[in-house]
Amino acid sequence: MDTVFGILIVFISLLGWGGQAISLAAPSTAERWKLTEAETSVDSVFYSDIRGEVLWDTLTLWVMPLAGALLVAGVDAWAPIGLVAGGMYVYFGGRGVFTRRAIVERGGRVGDPKSLTTAYAALTVWALLGLAVIAAAAVTLARS
Repeated sequence: MDTVFGILIVFISLLGWGGQAISLAAPSTAERWKLTEAETSVDSVFYSDIRGEVLWDTLTLWVMPLAGALLVAGVDAWAPIGLVAGGMYVYFGGRGVFTRRAIVERGGRVGDPKSLTTAYAALTVWALLGLAVIAAAAVTLARS
């Protein structure tokens, strides 16, 4: 079961981290692939925020795929790393959803409705992944 969960962690978290890394390295490609919003479809302040977020997320979100890979490999260090990574993904997902909601409620532009729905879904999945990893890591550490 740990192997399956670890593979799931790696796969889902690489979608998040990988998308951000592509957005950082090749913004026009990320826009074409609908990984990020085009500058013309959002408010300039929101665009600035997501550009900063792309850099920060690329630098930090690799920790979750690492935790998943360590779990697959049977390395006990996955659990403390998983706690940190889980918290990061809960924050990443929650901040993304609630920031977009607050901007939309104030009449701001954060992208077209279809891409916004996709963003909410993806961010929610990453936040839920973070919670699941925190729970699994806590159980693993409690057994130690």
